[in-house]
Amino acid sequence: MTLDLQFKLKSNPLFIKYLHENSHWYKTLNRDPNMFNIFIEEMKTNYKLKTSDKINKALSTFEMVSAIISSLNS
Repeated sequence: MTLDLQFKLKSNPLFIKYLHENSHWYKTLNRDPNMFNIFIEEMKTNYKLKTSDKINKALSTFEMVSAIISSLNS
């Protein structure tokens, strides 16, 4: 694994956590460092860190708050 890739991985605790949970990525990244972007996308998908996931979470929070307020007004 290249030194640059090791620094990238160690700079983010989520990368390290995902590597520990999915150890097949050690071999993949060691053989082909260009797979790092795919690694990041898979990690974001599994940890629900994509922009669409954040928007959905904000909408559901807003709906919950709205429901609480409407029930208090009744």
